[in-house]
Amino acid sequence: MAKTPSKMISLGTKAYDFDLFDVISEENKNLNKVKGDTGTLIMFICNHCPYVKHINKTIVKLANEFINDGIKFVAISSNDIVNYPEDSPELMKLNANENKYIFPYLFDDTQDIAKKYDAACTPDFFLYDKELKLVYRGQLDNSRPGNGIECDGSDLKYAITCILNNKQNERTQKPSIGCNIKWK
Repeated sequence: MAKTPSKMISLGTKAYDFDLFDVISEENKNLNKVKGDTGTLIMFICNHCPYVKHINKTIVKLANEFINDGIKFVAISSNDIVNYPEDSPELMKLNANENKYIFPYLFDDTQDIAKKYDAACTPDFFLYDKELKLVYRGQLDNSRPGNGIECDGSDLKYAITCILNNKQNERTQKPSIGCNIKWK
C-alpha cells in the first residue's frame, strides 16, 4: 500500500462543476444535480484501494446520518481502468450495490475532474458549504488499515456538524492518506 497524502488545497476554494456518468443510476450527473442544500461532500474513491475498503461502511453510515440535514455525498472514481480494470464502471456499480451506497458514484474517465480538484489519493475528501466553498479537506479520521484505531469518521463528522451549526471549524485539518490516484 502506497501512502499518498492529500494536497490540502486552500479553504474557500469553489467547487468545480462536472458532468460525469453515475454508475448507479446510469445517467450523467452534474454538480447542481447532486449538491446538497446545506453542504456537499465530494469524495475521490475507487474499488480496489485498501484504504477505501477500510472506510466504506463509515462513509455509508455518515451519508445516511446526514442526508436529512441537507448534506449530500458524492463519490468519484478517476483511476485508469486500462491498468486497473477492477475500477471499471461495471465493477464500480457492483461495488456500490455491495456497499449500499446511497450517493452517486461517478466515473471520471478523462481524469479532468480529479485534476481540477487537485485530488491526490483515495480516499480524498472535499467538504463544501451551501455556497460550494471549501470548508474542510483532509482525513475521515485517524483510522488506517491495520493501525487498530476504530473507523468512526470523527474528523469529517465534526466538520459536517460545524456546517450544520453555522460554526467555523477551528480544529487542525489533517491530510487524508491513501493510495495515489492511478493516472493514465
